[in-house]
Amino acid sequence: MESRDLKIFRAVAREGSITKAAQKLNYVQSNVTARIHNLEEDLNIRLFHRTNRGMKLTAAGENLLQYADQVLALLDEAEKSAQMSLHPKGPLRIGSLETTAVTHLPEYAACFLNRFPEVDLSVNTADTHNLIQQVLDHTVDGAFVYGPVEHSDVRQIPVSRDELVLISSREGTAEDMLRQPMLFFGAGCSHRDRVKRLLEEAGIQNQKIIEFGTLEAIIRGVSAGLGTALLPKSAVDRTNVYTHQLPEAYQDLEIVFIYRKDFFMTSAFQAFIDEVNEMIR
Repeated sequence: MESRDLKIFRAVAREGSITKAAQKLNYVQSNVTARIHNLEEDLNIRLFHRTNRGMKLTAAGENLLQYADQVLALLDEAEKSAQMSLHPKGPLRIGSLETTAVTHLPEYAACFLNRFPEVDLSVNTADTHNLIQQVLDHTVDGAFVYGPVEHSDVRQIPVSRDELVLISSREGTAEDMLRQPMLFFGAGCSHRDRVKRLLEEAGIQNQKIIEFGTLEAIIRGVSAGLGTALLPKSAVDRTNVYTHQLPEAYQDLEIVFIYRKDFFMTSAFQAFIDEVNEMIR
């Protein structure tokens, strides 16, 4: 069993699809299929149920996935240890909420890379739920998410606070605006539960949700009159939309930086954390 086989197996398990795993790994689909087939033959056990809806792990597959995560994490740690130096350099994978990536992260990244130009920084944006899972799966080294995060395997650093506001293309009361179609990021958007509670409390039946993939698209959609949206105030301060204050219980947003407690601290990652701590003082 090779580490490459475990990487392919884990990708198929996470994506639930040969096609999606091949795209994620940038492999030919037939190669992924053959690797999974060979792995099952070598172990003499079925790892996946093949269904019309994709690939679902068997009980044996679930067990192997736990070991695959551990083995690949150890290999990644060993590689980082071998590359360890006092001078920060090498890859650094950071996850971020898109709103944070637009408002706060550019300043952090610019200062950091100015000091440590040999670090290869990459940023992946997603919602809080997916980013937490990416940290736990070692897909990213750390991530900026909405907190607090209650998980025994995660450390968190408070970064900033923001205010959640309702935005619209015209003036009016917040209650009136909440009756309009709501523009959100994808299904994992962190604000949906808050909106649901707010609408229930106000006795409002919101009839329509429109999903967009980017912050810019949401702001432009609101500006064009498609509906309203809930966003951090810092993300819309210099835009041509109207903002409406929410009830106090729904306003507060906390941004935290999270990483695994057992994460191997490379010099690049430690330097990034030091940079974040310095900028929030």
